[in-house]
Amino acid sequence: MAIKALFKEGVTHLSIEDEMTIYTALEQKNDLNQYLKPDVDLQINLAKVAEIDSAGLQILLFIKQQADTLNFNFSLIEHSQAVVEVLELLNLGSHFGDPIVISADWSES
Repeated sequence: MAIKALFKEGVTHLSIEDEMTIYTALEQKNDLNQYLKPDVDLQINLAKVAEIDSAGLQILLFIKQQADTLNFNFSLIEHSQAVVEVLELLNLGSHFGDPIVISADWSES
């Protein structure tokens, strides 16, 4: 599990790699907490998330809630196929308010 950070023009850009599952959730939540700051926008790239389960989804929902509470903009970009499948399965694609681009290269599940 890796989280890479880049700070640019008042926005924290994070990239989550590998999996977002029950096995990594506690560590990821602890690592992500440091980036949840009032008035500092947060963008998370999910392109390299190979697997996500309900624990990983709970982290994303928690961050969305914190964004509303702490008054910062939060967006998800470049959703991996695994992320899109979970969001669509649970009808949460529109909950985060970000456009989801579906790649022609994805395999059918």
